[in-house]
Order: sequence, then C-alpha cells, then structure tokens
Amino acid sequence: MTQETTDSELIEHSLHQPESFAALFHRHFSAIHGYAERRLSRPLADDIAAETFLIAFDRRDTYDLSRSDARPWLYGIASNLISRHHRTEIRQYRALARTAANEVGEDHSGRVADALDALAARGPLAAALAGLPAGDRDVLLLVAWAELTSDEVGRALGVPAGTVRSRLHRARTKIRAVLATAPVRKER
Repeated sequence: MTQETTDSELIEHSLHQPESFAALFHRHFSAIHGYAERRLSRPLADDIAAETFLIAFDRRDTYDLSRSDARPWLYGIASNLISRHHRTEIRQYRALARTAANEVGEDHSGRVADALDALAARGPLAAALAGLPAGDRDVLLLVAWAELTSDEVGRALGVPAGTVRSRLHRARTKIRAVLATAPVRKER
C-alpha cells in the first residue's frame, strides 16, 4: 500500500488481509493519540488511542467505504471513549485553572513574557473548557485540535453539521468571553 491509498481502500483491503489495517494505524495513530492526550493525560491517551484502533479494527466491516478519509470515524470513536473519562478530563481542566503564572522580572526576554501571558490565560481557559457542556467541548476540541471540518465533526459525533456549527458558536462565544477578561501583561 502506498501513501496515495485512501483510508477506505486500506480498510476494505483489511477485510481480506487483516494485517493491512496496520497501515491505517500508522497513518493516524499519532494524531489520535495527540488528541486524546490533550483531552486527558499521557497514560490515558495511550489507552484511548490503542482502544480506538482496536474498536476500529473490530468494526471495520461496518465502515462506510464511500468515505475515503477515516479520520472523522476514528475521532468519533476516540471522542466516545474520552467521554467515558469525562470526570478525569474535568478534574484536569480544573487543576489547570488553579495553576497560577509566576511573576517575572523586567530583565527576561519578550519570549518569556509571551509565554507567561499564555500561562496566565491557561487557567481561565481551562476553567471555561471545564464549564462547557460535553457536546460543545467535543466539537470545539475536534475543530481546534483535530482540525476537522463541521461535516467531519458531525460524522465523528453522529450529529448534523448544523448542530456542530451551533455548538461551535456557543463554545467559541464562551471561550472568547473568558479570554477577553483574562489578565494580560502590561507593556513596560
């Protein structure tokens, strides 16, 4: 199989030669793992990513082969698994929200100051993410971190694209409001 081979072709081929599913795994594992790690933690991400591909392998005969890109399907499986770990995710965001940025003296570079600005916004941002309804948070993070389109997120979560756009708008509105009130470093 080559890089030009579509995901659906890999899945179809794996129905007769199961070992060919490994190419799909190698193609998308790091992205699925990265998404899960951002949502939970590294140890849980290892489990979520592995379980995502185990479920995908077990259910590959139900995959809609007219869809050449399997990413929405894989992200949908991962999102469902992550929702089982919802409490852990909320605790992680609340812990991040409690993290305070340290003060820095005037002699540090602008890069350090920018990093502190981002760190200062991290707490309120994490709190806002924790406060979002699960569906809104899933949509926002699939768009922001997995870079899926509204249609792809809809397929991943099993909801219409219009619902995705509505959830995304609500989530972005809340996040923007939080970031607008986040502390910003004063110019010296």
